[in-house]
Amino acid sequence: MAIAPFQVTLGIELVAAGLGGLQGALIAAGERHRRIDVLGVIVIGLTVSLGGSLLRDVVLNQPPVVIWANWYLLVAAASAILGMILQPLFARADWAITGLDAVVMGLFGAIGASKALSLGVGPVGALVVGVIGAIGGGMLRDLILARPVSILQVGTLYAVAAGAGAGSLIVLVGFDVPVLIAGLVAVVVTTAVRILAVVFGWAFPEQRSLISGH
Repeated sequence: MAIAPFQVTLGIELVAAGLGGLQGALIAAGERHRRIDVLGVIVIGLTVSLGGSLLRDVVLNQPPVVIWANWYLLVAAASAILGMILQPLFARADWAITGLDAVVMGLFGAIGASKALSLGVGPVGALVVGVIGAIGGGMLRDLILARPVSILQVGTLYAVAAGAGAGSLIVLVGFDVPVLIAGLVAVVVTTAVRILAVVFGWAFPEQRSLISGH
């Protein structure tokens, strides 16, 4: 199911990087009790922006685009600074940050899955790469901030949303749907699943309730 050559342009990667940097900085700037300085906010923004792409390329044994593309770091850093400036406007708008987080996941998941397919990776492997790309930046963000890792918490469905989006792209590409259209559908699916999970409280059962039988 290879799609060659890799059809996601650098422009789309930069959009994802910019939104990732913005979202990461908004979260970091909101952690006022931690007294994170300006550099720290930028670092968190860069982590969200670059983490998923870096992990994806390492898994695929490819030169990391975040290093080789000149504009990647600049766009991510500028977006992080913008996020820090705009944070007061978003302070009471958790829904906006959740929505932005979902879109960023969808973009990186679609890019990761499509890049894997273009390199000849099978559907299952491409799904894994898509999920890694989608959640990698968020996982690194949580680790740096010493927060509970989102993917491991009850009620998030992060991996499910990421997998649903990447999986939809893989299926559509298998039916010869153009990758850009499949990618757009993947972003919509990831965003929808993530937001619906938050709105309706969808979650897997907590492990201790399964063990205890309650």
